Formats: sequence, C-alpha cells, structure tokens
Amino acid sequence: MNYRLTVKPSDTPVTIDAQQTVLEAALNAGHSLPYSCRGGTCGACLGELLDGEVAYPDGQRPPALSAAQHAAGKALFCQARPLSDLVIKARPIDAEGEQTLRILPCRVAELRRLAPDVMQVHLQLPARDRLAFVAGQYIDFLLRDGRRRSFSLANPPHADETLELHIRHVAGGRFSEFVFNELQEKALLRLQGPLGQFILRHTRQCPIIMIAGGTGFAPLKAMLMDAFHRGIDRPIHLYWGARARRDLYLHDLPLHWAEQYATFRYTPVLSQPAVEDHWEGRCGWVHEAVAADYPDLSGFEVYMSGPPAMIQAATPKFQAQGLAPDHLFYDAFEPAGD
Repeated sequence: MNYRLTVKPSDTPVTIDAQQTVLEAALNAGHSLPYSCRGGTCGACLGELLDGEVAYPDGQRPPALSAAQHAAGKALFCQARPLSDLVIKARPIDAEGEQTLRILPCRVAELRRLAPDVMQVHLQLPARDRLAFVAGQYIDFLLRDGRRRSFSLANPPHADETLELHIRHVAGGRFSEFVFNELQEKALLRLQGPLGQFILRHTRQCPIIMIAGGTGFAPLKAMLMDAFHRGIDRPIHLYWGARARRDLYLHDLPLHWAEQYATFRYTPVLSQPAVEDHWEGRCGWVHEAVAADYPDLSGFEVYMSGPPAMIQAATPKFQAQGLAPDHLFYDAFEPAGD
C-alpha cells in the first residue's frame, strides 16, 4: 500500500510504500535529511511529525526516541513507517555537510593491523578521481548481495591520497570476517559516499569535548586533523575510552598532538585494564570521566562517536549537567546484523 509523504518546506508530495521507512522514501526522492546509524540508536534523523501516523518495528519506540519526544510529535525517520499520509519536517543540515553522493570503484592499497581486532584499511580511488567529503563523514561498501556496510573516514579531506578506515573485527560478522580473513591488498571493492552529518560545526567559538569509544576514534581523528590543518584555535579535549591498553590502537598520535598544539588535551580512559598494562591513568566509563571533569557543560559543544550504549548513557547525564541539546552531536557505531 502506498501513501503520500510531504517533506516541509516543500509542498510536493512523494510516494512512500508502507514497508519503506520515512528516511528511505525521502532520500530516494532527493530530499536531504540528516541521518547516521539508520538503526534508531543515534537520534541524528529526529524530526517533527506534523501530520499523519507512523509505526516502528515490533511496535517499540527506538532507543534514541524518548517518551517525551514521542509525545511532543517527534519521530525517528530511519525507523518510522507510514500508517497514513505524512507531513514531516526534518532538522536542517549544515551546508558544509552537503556533498555530492557518488558510487565509485576502489582498490585496497594497504591493510595494517593496528590491534588484534582493528584493521586499518587504505583505499585507492581511480586515477585523477577524488571523493569530496567533510571530516567526520562515512562511506558505505556496496556488497554483491545488495547489503551495505558503513565505516567512517579516518583521514581529513586535505590528506585524501587514499581513504583510511578503521574496521573492528566482530565475531560472526560477515564483512569483518571477510576483511580479517580473506581481503587482500589490490582487491577491488565498490563504495558510496560521502554520507552522514557528523561534522565539526564552525559557526561557534565555544570549547569542544570529543569522546571516542573504540573505533569511534576514526571520525574524530579526521575532525582533529582537519581542525589542526585549518588553524582552528578553539580548545579541544579528546577522551578516548577503551577496554585495555591495546585497544587504544593509535595512542601515540593524540599524545603527539597534545605536545604539538597548546589548545588540545587528551585523556585516555580504560574500563578493564589488563594487569600487564601497568595502567596508571583514568579507569572506568569514559562518559563518567567527562562528567567528573566538567560538572558544568553549559558552555561546551560535545562530539561523541562510538557504541550506542555509550551515547545512550552519556546523553541524559550531559544534558542534566547543562549541555544544550543543539550542542550535542554523535555518531553511533552499531554493528550490522547478518
């Protein structure tokens, strides 16, 4: 069954199938809506349901949609499916994040294990071809069975000789098993990008807190390298949360930045340091370390990238400590199910 979907401020409706998500139908019709995880955990696609009714999988509100937001007429468009004709309004996208979406072939230029379960992958695009993107965005691998796998770009736009990805091994994950056990250098793949609006906002001058969980370091690495390259002098404090020392797979890089740039600080936080780590640094959950160091977040911007559980735990805590909702940006790294 088909319905009509109108994305304000446009008054031209488009067709949406009952089995489509609002986000899918809007993107297919050429509308630019903010989104990131597509799994209902990050909240990037939150918008207003001005008219009509939607349903969610299994009849359950997605994790990133609170009861208060639902009652106020908000919806998560990556999960919402129509039960009637719809009129919606999405949050505006930062113009810098609107890049031309392209499908390109690529060749694996280099594979390097940064940790036992983290592979650094460098991709080479065709000669004289470049992917125009903003630091913090991601690409999708287009697999032969029609599935997609999303990974953040870890390199900034000014260093784009190859595209750098940090891929974590997920036990039983079809694509990550392929990357760690079968993928070879010089192999050909196909990607689509750039995607996402997890990018650094340059319209404010307030200090920045960045929080990485695991391979959530990848897009923050790109943002930081881009900020340093641009000469941005806003104070930036990076927290990187991991289990044990080996999971801080590029630990020396932010240590070097802290020595090189006076406005940059770095705090690693381990939740389960190993005995052999001889760890004397911060321990516990990374968002708790931030909350302890910054009891008043009213004058900050916060950028979080990592597991959905980290983002879900941190968001209400930070807002209770004064962080404005429009000063919080995040990218949830949710493993794709096979």
